[in-house]
Formats: sequence, structure tokens, C-alpha cells
Amino acid sequence: MSVLGIWRVLAATQDAPVSGNLWLVYGMAAITIIYMAFVRPMRRQKKDPLAKPPAQMSLAQHRAVERQMETLLVDLSEMARQITAQLDTRAAKLEALIAQADDRISAMKNAPVRAEEVAPQRPVPPIDPRHAEVYELADKGLPNRDIAQRLNRPSGEIELILALRPRT
Repeated sequence: MSVLGIWRVLAATQDAPVSGNLWLVYGMAAITIIYMAFVRPMRRQKKDPLAKPPAQMSLAQHRAVERQMETLLVDLSEMARQITAQLDTRAAKLEALIAQADDRISAMKNAPVRAEEVAPQRPVPPIDPRHAEVYELADKGLPNRDIAQRLNRPSGEIELILALRPRT
């Protein structure tokens, strides 16, 4: 029941004689107000675990905690050694690769340069026999329309063949 509902019940029962149900409604209203004003805000507060004084530990508990911390430190130092060894191995491999690359660069700089290496020639693709006639007529200077009429082909095909002709 909300506060508004309680208020409506109270307003409706003001003129009625005081009965046991009315006192019950008054009591519920008072409990709701107390809960909303005091208890609920206290529950929302987060408790700080460091606010309490530390509990007294026995000597055996102290030693157990010390042993656990020592084993953790040993594990961490072992892990650090392993990681360092892996890094050293990788660094050595990289240095070896860099040395190989430097040797190859110096060998390439000292090698004599041949003309074929400077400007490598592309292999000439073989000429398609269907296009050979088009190329011959075009080399003679005939326009595309005349080539198309002589070979009985569409002029667009002749233009495409000549546009895609490999350069020599």
C-alpha cells in the first residue's frame, strides 16, 4: 500500500468513529514513514571494510600467510625468468636475421649490374591468329570502318581489338 493510498484511507475514516482497523492503518503509516526516513537510507550506505579494526590473527595464521606470499614470489620470479629467456631468444633470432639482410644488401651493392637486370624485358604475348588480320590492315593505315567491312565483323569489335593490342 502506498503513502497516497494510506492518506486516502485516513481521509475517508476521519468522520467515522475510531476503531481497531483505523489504529492498524495509523500504525502501518508510522512504520512506513520510519522505514522510508531512517532504515532505507542506512541500508544504501556502503560499508568500508577498512573502517573496522583488523581482526587479531594467531601466529599460525600469520605464518601461513607468509608461506603463501613466499610461494607467490617464487612463482613470479620463475615466470619472469621464463619471459626474459623467451625475449632473449627472440632478440637473438632478430639479430641473426638483420645480419643476414645486411650481408645480402652488401652482396647486391657489390655485384656487377647487367642491362637485363636493370630493365627486364617482358615476354611478348603471342598474337591471336583471329586478330593478326586486324593488326595487318591497321598497320597498312586502313580506318576501323574499312577493316570491319573487309573482314565482315562489327566495327566495335575492331575498335576493341585495336585498343587492347599489346604494345611492342
